[in-house]
Amino acid sequence: MPWIRHKLRDSEVWARVDDSGALVPDGAGRVEVLYKAVPGAKVYRASARNLVPLGGDPVEIEAGPAAEPPAPKAVKSAPTTAAAPANAIHVWTDGACTGNPGPAGLGVVVIDGKDRKELSEYLGEGTNNIAELTAIERGLETVTERERPVHVYSDSSYAIGLLSKNWKAKANVALVDRIRKLAKQFPKLTFVKVAGHAGVPENERCDQLARDAVSRRR
Repeated sequence: MPWIRHKLRDSEVWARVDDSGALVPDGAGRVEVLYKAVPGAKVYRASARNLVPLGGDPVEIEAGPAAEPPAPKAVKSAPTTAAAPANAIHVWTDGACTGNPGPAGLGVVVIDGKDRKELSEYLGEGTNNIAELTAIERGLETVTERERPVHVYSDSSYAIGLLSKNWKAKANVALVDRIRKLAKQFPKLTFVKVAGHAGVPENERCDQLARDAVSRRR
């Protein structure tokens, strides 16, 4: 079967295409991708909207089996909502970008007990990192009871590193400084890294909201 090189967030992948070179999405808009162009490579799936063509001719790759969703690994590597205090507010965030840079959007789900709020916002032209950071900013802005425990979930190592590991910002400096100042208003703020595209329900929902924002605007 033919595959063509594409960019997926910060990774280079090989995406399944038809004989004309067009992506072959399933009913949910996801495309089979390989992280290695070798026979027997495991097959993953990614949203067609997050794939950016890198050019080149299609190549034939005898792909292996579908990769199992790494849900157990995600639970092990990051606390679940069950590990948070009972009165915690859970802020799930994600950003999407068609091209990098390109049209960008964000998705946020804020859960406070039985209350749920969803945000889907188009950001204009931007990068994936800007979308991820702005999603966190919007999520924190939504929380009014800032003295309570707040857990922010993101699949962006870049955003988590800048906001919880004191990484130095080499780009998006003003945006990072603004979020850091906002974060100081939350005395019980915890950032949680989750696995992206691993079947984590709220992370998947945020991804959908972010992609919908870009799709509606375009």
